[in-house]
Amino acid sequence: MSTVQNNKPLEGAADGAGSEFLAFTLGSEEYGIDILKVQEIRGYEAVTRIANAPEFIKGVINLRGIIIPVVDMRIKFKLGTPTYDQFTVVIILNIGGRIMGMVVDSVSDVTTLTPDQIKPAPEMGTAFDTNYMIGLGTVDERMLILVDIDKLMSSSEMGLMDKLAA
Repeated sequence: MSTVQNNKPLEGAADGAGSEFLAFTLGSEEYGIDILKVQEIRGYEAVTRIANAPEFIKGVINLRGIIIPVVDMRIKFKLGTPTYDQFTVVIILNIGGRIMGMVVDSVSDVTTLTPDQIKPAPEMGTAFDTNYMIGLGTVDERMLILVDIDKLMSSSEMGLMDKLAA
């Protein structure tokens, strides 16, 4: 049985090869996103607030001449009050040709998961919308909540893609 995501096999599923995920933490949970969507990882720096932006959009930063929006995932997923310290990082993402930043508590490593290590996400009443989950990746005793970062960042509730295109 092959692992499916949006009714199509996960990349690498056909040949049994693994997919690589960047693991990061938000609060006490560990999440993973497709490494191919990650452009770079930077330390957290002050952002410029944008008036009337949703609370989870921290603001914008200047990334080598490109102004990019920065989303604080802890605020987005309602995981308590964010604190910014030396471990806080901004993951710079390239989603459909759009560059954006995502603030997370810390980045741990890059993990390769084979299709049989990825289980479907159970339906549950959590702060995290399971529509944006690929599934749960398990490596030994670790469990990564695998986020469909494309779907999340391009969702209408984020409002990033439409506003950026305008």
